[in-house]
Amino acid sequence: MTDIIGGPAPAADLIKDATEATFMADVIEASKETPIIVDFWAPWCGPCKTLGPQLEAAVTAAKGAVKMVKLNIDEAQNIASQLQIQSIPTVYAFHNGQPIDGFQGALPESEIKAFIDKTIAATGGEVPGEQLSDAVEAAEEMLAEGAAVDAAQTFAAVLEQDPNQAAAYGGLVRAHIAMDDLDQAEAILNGAPAEISESPELESANAQLELAKQAANAGPVAELTATVEAEPDNHQARFDLALALHANGDVEAAVSQLLELFRRDRDWNEGAAKTQVFTIFDALKPDDKIVLNGRRRLSSMIFV
Repeated sequence: MTDIIGGPAPAADLIKDATEATFMADVIEASKETPIIVDFWAPWCGPCKTLGPQLEAAVTAAKGAVKMVKLNIDEAQNIASQLQIQSIPTVYAFHNGQPIDGFQGALPESEIKAFIDKTIAATGGEVPGEQLSDAVEAAEEMLAEGAAVDAAQTFAAVLEQDPNQAAAYGGLVRAHIAMDDLDQAEAILNGAPAEISESPELESANAQLELAKQAANAGPVAELTATVEAEPDNHQARFDLALALHANGDVEAAVSQLLELFRRDRDWNEGAAKTQVFTIFDALKPDDKIVLNGRRRLSSMIFV
């Protein structure tokens, strides 16, 4: 494996053009030493002109942990046929002479970085610390966009490099929550290294897991709303309404119902309203407006 501890390797050593005649040496044989990213492109391909430079930038930033080969399919039709390249741009990652991953079409820069990082991790290479942070950020973007499976794979790849990466560990738990795989999310959380078990990232993931479990048993919002309106002092109905609202994505309304319950009877069910509010706060970012406003309202009630 190429040493990546020092400075960046010269671009000429990291990125090259290949032909059918050199493909065996430049890709198959070379990938036995360092993973090779192969960009299948053609001069007439518009998206290729965008993807190519982005790939080169990501490969260069990896500082020798991967290398890149560009192959013009118009001049390498036999190889394109053998690899069943049906559209371009197509990108494959090769390791030990075999393709191990790939994608078609243009991707956002964050996903390109994540692809590079996954390749490095999957082949036993070391992703630089800055690259790990980039990979976590890219995985978070995937998760936000609904690509939970891809996010989970990227978080897992980061953890192969740094098992104590709390952000990646929490992200992996949240990715499984997003896939409704709560049992696996809980198993991952329970298996967290002791060094990070009480980190904010895992505390947040734990809170999200607890809320996801509650959502599975949440009642109908309309029916609970009608009950609360008819019986304002029905604390259990108000609490259940808050759970249902949160399960339906209306977090702000859920917090409002819990704060109203706290105002009416802060000791009900051993302070369940306050406990539930803090579970919701823990699941959100500390600077979320719902958290900031909710804490302010709660404080005003406590110290009135």
